[in-house]
Amino acid sequence: MKHLISLFFLATFTFCGSNKNEFHDTSAANKEWYLVTKVVDGDTFWVDNGTSKGIKIRLTGIDAPESQKRWKREEGYYGKESKAYLTQLIKGKKVRLETDIDSLDRYGRTLSYVYLEDNTFVNAIMIKEGYAVIMTVPPNVQHADYFFKLQKEARENNRGLWKQ
Repeated sequence: MKHLISLFFLATFTFCGSNKNEFHDTSAANKEWYLVTKVVDGDTFWVDNGTSKGIKIRLTGIDAPESQKRWKREEGYYGKESKAYLTQLIKGKKVRLETDIDSLDRYGRTLSYVYLEDNTFVNAIMIKEGYAVIMTVPPNVQHADYFFKLQKEARENNRGLWKQ
């Protein structure tokens, strides 16, 4: 419960930017596709880019609970469910990556908005279904208002980690 309260405060005090009112992306931006090879947790995964290691991707604008104890971080409430949902959604599938202003986080992971081949917006669906909360870190604010709206809807409808 302590982690849920922390996630709520983190989500409440995020910076909000421009609005994205669709679940599907229709832009003609980056159309390169990458196969998802491994899901680390509900907001991080690996894709095959033709190198031996691949690229580690961090979903921009969201934060999912930890799925297992790592370093000093404890397993978070709803962490296993979040990882399982993202795994079912993207593992073994091809995704398209879009970046905002900053393309890397402080750990060297590629920050991305992620779309499936049917244009499903992965970052948004994780929030909408209650498997992640918003975590807007300026200057990456492109979808902040949209994510906030989705989180409010998930919370009001007791979805995922918002279940009471």
